[in-house]
Amino acid sequence: MKNIRVLISGGGTGGHIFPALSIANGIKERCPEAEILFVGAENRMEMEKVPAAGYKIIGLPVSGFDRRNLLRNFKVVYRLLKSMRLANKILRDFRPDIAVGVGGYASGPMLKAAQKKGIPTLIQEQNSYAGVTNKLLAQKAQAICVAYEGLERFFPADKIVLTGNPVRQAILNCKLTPQEARRKFGLDPEKRTVLVVGGSLGARTVNECIAGGMDRIMASDVQLIWQTGKLYDGAARELMVAKKPGNVVQMAFVTNMDEAYRAVDLVVSRAGASSISELQLLGKASLLVPSPNVAEDHQTKNAMALVERGAAVMVRDAEAGEKLVDEMLSLVADDKRLADLSENISKMALRNSVEVITDKVFEIIGKK
Repeated sequence: MKNIRVLISGGGTGGHIFPALSIANGIKERCPEAEILFVGAENRMEMEKVPAAGYKIIGLPVSGFDRRNLLRNFKVVYRLLKSMRLANKILRDFRPDIAVGVGGYASGPMLKAAQKKGIPTLIQEQNSYAGVTNKLLAQKAQAICVAYEGLERFFPADKIVLTGNPVRQAILNCKLTPQEARRKFGLDPEKRTVLVVGGSLGARTVNECIAGGMDRIMASDVQLIWQTGKLYDGAARELMVAKKPGNVVQMAFVTNMDEAYRAVDLVVSRAGASSISELQLLGKASLLVPSPNVAEDHQTKNAMALVERGAAVMVRDAEAGEKLVDEMLSLVADDKRLADLSENISKMALRNSVEVITDKVFEIIGKK
């Protein structure tokens, strides 16, 4: 195929950035000469992560609407208009054959501008409940790649392709046994182990629950790998020094996530789409605490899509203080429930997501 140009837009969280990079890598594998340009939001994590992965990125000054302080939205509207002008300039300069949107602030103005210029667009919707931006873009998109069934209620049925969410390939390639993986973290190789993921910035409720339940955790026969995120790292370290729990390993980030997943019997996590896709592909029993601070409460909807199939257990954020630690300790000790959750979440996994999305990208470019 000729020297194709692909623009990929979106970001804001790892849940948007990892799929975007996976799609870019899939395109490069198929067509090494392809030119790929990312467009993200200024001051968001994609501006650091994308160049680190070897791709060029341009930032737009776009930001989200403030639902609590409406006066602040004058600045948001100004940034949106500025972003639309910049988006048009990027399209003139780069001349993409296709624009791919993965969600996040930059995705809206960038794909809207592409559609106005007649450039084909593909949307990757990661959640079980479609966001406002993707619903607006869907009518003029050539394809909408989704990770859950039943999204016909948001999108034109003839444009939907069930692909699943691309995940970090490294997490699927761990060669260690669970016992070897536990040793890597300095833990007892034979004890039940839980991974608590506080996210890249940190999930306040999850971290506070673990801190508040530390005495019960220390008294149990369970081990913890506790990723707090950078915002809660300092407080967690102080707690670790004060309590000295021999069965808890705490860190701001888990860099060897493949080994962490392999080491554990249960994962406690928020219910972001990317995390859920990883848990499905790995068949990991999970206890989900959906974040209440996301658009349209989509994490609760993501979690419920699993709960309804017996594929995960959910504790609501507002109830986590009284329920989370007890539920975690009870669940990780229950062989039958762990096995059922693992089997049912595995059934929901959609494999080869990158290949299917890449096929669709090339199909659309071919038609152009």
